[in-house]
Amino acid sequence: MLLSDIAHTRTGDKGNRSTLSVIAYDKKDFALLEKHLTTERVRQHYAGIVHGPVERYSLPQLGALNFVMHQALGGGVTRSLALDAHGKCLSAKLLSLVIE
Repeated sequence: MLLSDIAHTRTGDKGNRSTLSVIAYDKKDFALLEKHLTTERVRQHYAGIVHGPVERYSLPQLGALNFVMHQALGGGVTRSLALDAHGKCLSAKLLSLVIE
């Protein structure tokens, strides 16, 4: 199944850092998110876009994971020519991830 089948996303950006939250539609699916959305898997999914570390914060009471992706915006929104790699586009890309 696709991640979009069980979750939705919200994003933000500040400087050269992007934050991305993945929120389960149903809290019973939160365990799947925790199992399959590791920092390494998210970093691999954004290979070529994210050049720094990825941090993950778990928010089980909300059924959500929050990822902070460093060196992800080509120097920052105002310095980058790659506008498609910002904000909502990054979250849409993650929703295409296959969850087994």
